[in-house]
Amino acid sequence: MNTVITSPVQHSESWPMALTDEQRIVFMEVIEESLRLSNRTHLFNWLQRGFQFLLAHEVIIIAVRGADRATYDYEYLTSSRYFADKQFDSVLNEGDGLVNEAFNKWAKLGVPLFYHTDIPAQQHHHFAVEQVSKERMLAAELKSFVVHGIGGEHNRVATMVMFGRLNAAVSPQTAHLLELLMPHLHCAIVKVTASRQHALLANSSRNHRVKPLSKREIEVIEWLQAGKTNWEIGNIMQVSPLTIKNHVQNILRKLDVENRSQAASKAMKLGLITRKP
Repeated sequence: MNTVITSPVQHSESWPMALTDEQRIVFMEVIEESLRLSNRTHLFNWLQRGFQFLLAHEVIIIAVRGADRATYDYEYLTSSRYFADKQFDSVLNEGDGLVNEAFNKWAKLGVPLFYHTDIPAQQHHHFAVEQVSKERMLAAELKSFVVHGIGGEHNRVATMVMFGRLNAAVSPQTAHLLELLMPHLHCAIVKVTASRQHALLANSSRNHRVKPLSKREIEVIEWLQAGKTNWEIGNIMQVSPLTIKNHVQNILRKLDVENRSQAASKAMKLGLITRKP
């Protein structure tokens, strides 16, 4: 997916910027869908539908800070084979992590903050741009990205989000869309994580996170929770027991547990699945 580059940034002080008719329709659909989110899987599926039309991306990092803590919890979702655990740990490194740096700068600016290799650094009333070296961006495997959030050090709950490998122009229009979307994304994240007690996201820290489960793995673990055997799940899903066994092994590894019972229990606690009747 190629990044759309506008250089220099096409800037206008007129505000607010009108959405197209199609954008308005999709935006209202995105808001309506956000009201029905109840768990982490719903949240990530929501981000892959109409949200992608409004703000196309391949990588998202979500940071949440609750009322009872001073630090953020982080999680990532990616559809890109180039961004994985290694890059996630690197970009959030407290010393020189690119996204960690961006989150810190956003906390001071409070407006959508784009990071790009080809557009000079600039600051406008409603958004800002930081230019970084191509080598640093290549190491991060993000191509270009934008960060935004809601809340600060005095808010009870705060969220920050990074959208990477953008297929959207670095422009006032994109910044405006992100400003419109962010309150609804914030509310969705808070609602999904509110019942997690001390684990706001699937990971309680960057070093003990849960890797995202695929849609197929979620389906398997739902049947594990219901007490089904590999053979029974294979019949239900119309695949071989060996395929189910492989899914189960992946689930155990991703959830960092030793057996099927622990996997089902942890998935329930994290809100990945709900109990089947």
